[in-house]
Amino acid sequence: MNVWAFSDNVSRLGDIVGGAKSFGSVNALVVGDESSAKRAFSYGVNEVFLAKSDDMFENLAPSFAEFLKDKSGLVLMPNTKRTKAMASLLGGLLNVGVSTEVSEILLENDCVVCKKMLYGGIAVGSEKISSKLAIVVVNSGTFEPVLPNSDANKEPKEIEILANKNQIKCLKKLPKNSNSVDLNKAKRIVAIGRGVANESDLALIRELCDVLGAELGCSRPIAETEKWLEQDRYIGISSVMPKPEIYIAFGISGQVQHMVGVKDSGRIIAINKDKNAPIFDYADYGIVGDLYKVIPALINALK
Repeated sequence: MNVWAFSDNVSRLGDIVGGAKSFGSVNALVVGDESSAKRAFSYGVNEVFLAKSDDMFENLAPSFAEFLKDKSGLVLMPNTKRTKAMASLLGGLLNVGVSTEVSEILLENDCVVCKKMLYGGIAVGSEKISSKLAIVVVNSGTFEPVLPNSDANKEPKEIEILANKNQIKCLKKLPKNSNSVDLNKAKRIVAIGRGVANESDLALIRELCDVLGAELGCSRPIAETEKWLEQDRYIGISSVMPKPEIYIAFGISGQVQHMVGVKDSGRIIAINKDKNAPIFDYADYGIVGDLYKVIPALINALK
């Protein structure tokens, strides 16, 4: 099977190339310049097809649809908002099957079977794609990522840029005020939930992260409701699903939507003052106690 690895950010290609190689010959579809093509080659793909454009990613859908229209096989994308938008556009333009937020891919009788979590993570459903080209957006952590270490001195092939009659016009660009983080690469994560009372308490949490050499994560309300942390740090079934060696949760109740996101952690350690919190059913180790007493004690002990 031909596999086309496609990402809005070339640095995310490594997240899917490792798994893509198990299905067949892997090529990369890249937006950007020669440096982007070199980065793509470094992941060990056979060929890189480059769209040299500084236009908005979504405006390139007709160009990629034209390139893929006679192709068969599997298009794999990492799970981001922009790739999900592109997947739906390509599916419509090419009239082929699309599946998003996929956690496992199987090949059965010339069909692509995609498994994904349903009902907030309490069930797994299957979607079968029978079109000659299948477009699949995979969740973070689905495949073991590959590191850039292959020969990057090959020449890419260019994709023709077509005019888009439904062009999106960018009026203004503003810098994103956040510290971007990739929790999928973190070996240790300290995560916080509603049990943290005030945003000012993040200083104490960050001190523990520094001592542990850990990244800071959170449950959904901290990022989406309180907006104390960036969306990149929100862990759960509809966001990041990391696989750290150690996952420490402070003040997180343990709803299934969150716990599905950390189910592949090496060790789960939970600290919660409610002894009946659901998270203790998932934890390897638990401490029933006030996090404002436990965290300073941990920092002191670790130092």
